[in-house]
Amino acid sequence: MGYAVEKKKYYGTEPQPRRQVMKKHITFIGLDVHKNSISVALADGDRNGDVRYYGTIGGTLADIDRLVKKLTSSSRELRFVYEAGPCGYDIFRSLTEKGYVCAVVSPSYIPKKPTDRIKTDRRDAMMLARLHRAGELTYVFVPRAEDEAMRDLTRARQDAVKAQRLARQHLGGMLLRLGFRYQGKTAWTPAHFGWLAAQKMPRPSQQVVFQEYINAIEETTKRVERLTQQIEDLMPSWRMAPVVKALHALRGVSRIVAATMIAELGDLTRFENPGKFMAFLELVP
Repeated sequence: MGYAVEKKKYYGTEPQPRRQVMKKHITFIGLDVHKNSISVALADGDRNGDVRYYGTIGGTLADIDRLVKKLTSSSRELRFVYEAGPCGYDIFRSLTEKGYVCAVVSPSYIPKKPTDRIKTDRRDAMMLARLHRAGELTYVFVPRAEDEAMRDLTRARQDAVKAQRLARQHLGGMLLRLGFRYQGKTAWTPAHFGWLAAQKMPRPSQQVVFQEYINAIEETTKRVERLTQQIEDLMPSWRMAPVVKALHALRGVSRIVAATMIAELGDLTRFENPGKFMAFLELVP
């Protein structure tokens, strides 16, 4: 005896199963960056996930690109972190331009246990990956490339001013030790330099040192003047020029001081309120 099988009739299109969106697993990648090498560690997204040492790669952006290609997959989201240091922000800019999440942390604010006295590249990379996953790191503000370029220029001027001050101190110390005292009101004025030109040291060797100090002062003074003029010339083309102009409108704030301040602070809109801005400058607790 057979059984008749009734076929179901569908009207319209057959209902399709609901498509499930595949959730990506987050992998936190700690980079201990050095001049010629980078130590890499991986931490799975779960708080109790494994933290493993990947290995050491070269220190160039091409090596970073090869690492990214090996780690990239459709089911994995990569989040990078490394310490701010002398190697700059090239890695940050390269990764963010490619669409990856990258953060730069302040080395002085990395939490450390009192018992962690052994410091190696492997441990540092694994620690960065673990703390980045836990959200316990303090990240630094990364300036734009053009802002960093202006900051390099203002810092070069500050270095020149420091060298000028040091050269003046050397000469002043020598003159004081040998009993030469300037009776004028202000030093390093045309009248003071005229007085220096009329002085003669007791011995030929001291005269050589005296002249070298004079030459050093003249060279550093010209260097300060050149860098100051370069800042003035490049200021109008800088995107932060309107902010510098507004700050320069305050009494007692010169254009150079305003440019140096904005170059160091960067985009002021990153501060949520004036209180946080003052705290960043350590003017309030």
